[in-house]
Amino acid sequence: MDALILKLRRRHRGHFGLEPAVVSYAPGRVEILGNHTDYNEGFVLSAAIDAGIAFGLNPSGTPESTLFASDFDESVRFPAGHPGRTDKERWSNYARGVYSLMRVKYGFEPQGFLATQLGDIPIGSGLSSSAALDIASGLAFAAFHGLAPDKIDLARIGQKAEHEYAGVNCGLLDQISSLFGQAHGLVFTDFRTLQVKSVLLPPGYAFLVANTAVKHALVDSEYNERRRRCEEAAAYFARVLGPRVKTLRDVSWDDLERHRGSLDPAVWNRAAHPIGEDERVLKGVDLLHMGDAAGFGRLMFESHRSSQIYFQNSCPELDTLVEAAHATPGVLGARLSGGGFGGSIVALIEEARAESVARALAAAYEKAHGHVIEPRVVVPSAGARLI
Repeated sequence: MDALILKLRRRHRGHFGLEPAVVSYAPGRVEILGNHTDYNEGFVLSAAIDAGIAFGLNPSGTPESTLFASDFDESVRFPAGHPGRTDKERWSNYARGVYSLMRVKYGFEPQGFLATQLGDIPIGSGLSSSAALDIASGLAFAAFHGLAPDKIDLARIGQKAEHEYAGVNCGLLDQISSLFGQAHGLVFTDFRTLQVKSVLLPPGYAFLVANTAVKHALVDSEYNERRRRCEEAAAYFARVLGPRVKTLRDVSWDDLERHRGSLDPAVWNRAAHPIGEDERVLKGVDLLHMGDAAGFGRLMFESHRSSQIYFQNSCPELDTLVEAAHATPGVLGARLSGGGFGGSIVALIEEARAESVARALAAAYEKAHGHVIEPRVVVPSAGARLI
């Protein structure tokens, strides 16, 4: 992070001729356990990582604002009072949206600014550079206007900016993970109450992310089908178990097994994944409290198997990496991370064996699919902050 902040300051001075008056930083994130549980009001374990977005700004002294994306060496200007959105410099829509929505919520008078954004999260890596940008820009804008927003409020603003300005229908996981990260710890989120806790990772372990760079067709329709099936299952259990059931979070695995014969098999399978994931997350928290990294890793393998069998949101490329991870010394667990149908896996590894694990996974993937990948270690890190 320190190197990124120094680079941001240098780029900001070079572009605007000024030292930034406000500098903020927000990390990316990786989902560790709890897949497709957020919209079922369930539980997720995630982690902020040691890569992120830095954001610096100064007052412009005019009604105009300028946003400089140092990564792309592009600038865009817009009226401070009407940032709007654009179909040209789409990278700017995240910060524009955050600024616009903060004005609506907090009612401050707009001030023109000169801002620079710079990141070290690989683009398209599935590590949520967009949410990091939402949060980094939000923290900087808040400080610029003398505000100290609640973290969950800021997360919601970032989410809404993605929905309304960037056209990305994301949940809150990414923004919450970026805000609540802890060094060497995981972020446990209850998506019914939005209560967040930190859970420490035992020393000597880290996570490795391997990105397939694959995104299979029909992802949106597949996602919608699974979400609809989950809602069908929840509605069924609300009828037979009573009003205590609001979502699949309220259904136990025992409940599910008792009603296997009464549900359409496709609905049963789709429901089985988030129900099982919720139980794995809660068990995983207990195992981490006991320092049982090996037990936690087994839950990650179980999670991936559930994705394959019940939710069917894995794919051959992801399966290749998880199978290779299972056979590689130094790996305790691995699973797909995120929505599935492509993207990345995350593996819990012995930190001392990171290089050999990365080589093994890269070799297995190249042999199976003919493509070179570059797995990278990500370290659970502290959350977003003003510098």
